[in-house]
Amino acid sequence: MTAVEFENLDEVLDEKYERLQEPPLYRVIIHNDHYTTMEFVVEILEDVFHFDQVQAEQIMMMVHRQGAGFCGEYERQIAESKVAEVSRRAAAAGFPLRCTMEKV
Repeated sequence: MTAVEFENLDEVLDEKYERLQEPPLYRVIIHNDHYTTMEFVVEILEDVFHFDQVQAEQIMMMVHRQGAGFCGEYERQIAESKVAEVSRRAAAAGFPLRCTMEKV
């Protein structure tokens, strides 16, 4: 191989590396409202986000006191599915609980 071929190989490898980078993450956040019960928020945190009871209660209190609570960072499709699951379950239970995602 000549030096030119090696230079080209480096460009190809760099290009492939760029395509193989980690996908962006999205932060999922639950927002406080005046109607959703604390118990329901804890249930969501345990069932959808798989927190244990102590962690779920701590996050719920953060949501209650600060207006929002961090639930985790996920790839886009997983974050979207968790936001949709929270919204679906909240609507089914008659609560206006809001859950959003934002790019990290």
